[in-house]
Amino acid sequence: QVQLVESGGGLVQPGGSLRLSCTASGGVFSMYAMGWYRQAPGKQRELVAQISAGGSTNYADSVKGRFTISRDNAKNTVYLQMNSLKREDTAVYLCCRLPGSWGQGTQVTVSS
Repeated sequence: QVQLVESGGGLVQPGGSLRLSCTASGGVFSMYAMGWYRQAPGKQRELVAQISAGGSTNYADSVKGRFTISRDNAKNTVYLQMNSLKREDTAVYLCCRLPGSWGQGTQVTVSS
């Protein structure tokens, strides 16, 4: 059974940057697509970015050009580089090994 551990969240000012990491243990990491989702208070969980086993990526329209998802199969880790952060990016960010294994999440708060 896979275990996913996120890190890198925190408080950042608007316009700032954060890099989230998610390290997986259990299973063959390189065989799976990975994703980052987020959930803000009172809102549904939404896809932020996905990366396939082969490295193809897709992004939510709201983060295109600002966020970058990447993976390091040697480290069993997927990253989310977040630049030009906005207040509306505030949420709990969750890592997912597709189709449905989830981490506990890491809080990202964008505020001055």
